[in-house]
Amino acid sequence: MRWIALTLALALPAAAEDAPAPDSAAPRPVVSVIVNPETGLPISYVGTIVARIRTDLGFPLIGTVAERPVSAGDTVAKGEVLARLDPEELDAERRAAEAGVTVAEAQLNSATDARDRARELAARGVGSETRREDAERAHVAAEARLEQARAALARAEDMRGLAVLTAPQDGVVTEVFAEPGTALDAGQPVLRLAATGEREIVIDISDADVAAMTIGMAFDVSLAANPAISAAATLTRIDPVAERSTRTRRAHLTLTDPPDGYRLGALARVTPSIAAEAGVVLPLGAVLDPEGAAAVWTVDRGDDSVHRVPVTLGPSTGDFVLIADGLSPGVEVVLKGIHSLEDGQIVGPRVAE
Repeated sequence: MRWIALTLALALPAAAEDAPAPDSAAPRPVVSVIVNPETGLPISYVGTIVARIRTDLGFPLIGTVAERPVSAGDTVAKGEVLARLDPEELDAERRAAEAGVTVAEAQLNSATDARDRARELAARGVGSETRREDAERAHVAAEARLEQARAALARAEDMRGLAVLTAPQDGVVTEVFAEPGTALDAGQPVLRLAATGEREIVIDISDADVAAMTIGMAFDVSLAANPAISAAATLTRIDPVAERSTRTRRAHLTLTDPPDGYRLGALARVTPSIAAEAGVVLPLGAVLDPEGAAAVWTVDRGDDSVHRVPVTLGPSTGDFVLIADGLSPGVEVVLKGIHSLEDGQIVGPRVAE
């Protein structure tokens, strides 16, 4: 037993000497991304085809809907009647205005005759000058009353015309708000009309997508129901405020000469037409000194070393920024821990974020 213990005591130091040391100096892995023109952008989006001009139409006066000959989904032409108000009260006002014009015309005729007689008598020296002046003033007042009555008639006729709602342009009725018999306030909408002239696609995008898009950017479009029907679209507007619930923003793409199959409400798939100069999108946290000499850390997998590369920044939105120049597709960029790296430092394997 004494011999076995001695043998173990001599062998243990040798075994400890041969055991590998803890790998405390192993290069650390890095959280990185392989950049490409689509970095930060989905390959495609699904949007809805809508009318660029959508109008809620109503009457500018109080009344009761007597007729609404169109319904949701109907296609209407410019000038076509969409709804009418009950004209009974308006017709009564117009008849009263017409009667007022008739009375004013009769009063003017009487005032004209009185003025002419007063002038004749004054010229013959029979009538007084005061009576002639009174007749002149009465005639001027009668003319003014006639003009006032005619203006009231014109207003009554205009109001009667406003009781008929017509289409301001060719379009499709997308929604109705009032049925016949409904009492309306002035300006209360009766229906919504979507113009069929110019159409656009609306898509919801994230802040990362917004940073990578610029007004005027081109998109390729295909119908979700029939991808063979394609068209082109241009980004014309991005809503400045994000939706409170989804935190996405709505982008508006105007279609260029869309085929007939691009009907309102249809779903379409849109893909950015990525150009060589489109750049890439990265989180702001991956950029060194974004307010000054902006740079990023790239990884050379030939020797696993990192290098500081100057870049040119484009627009930024939220936590993302467009890298307009300085990076080429296929480059690996470090996303996290950038302030603890040194130029030429060896790093470990890539870890996807």
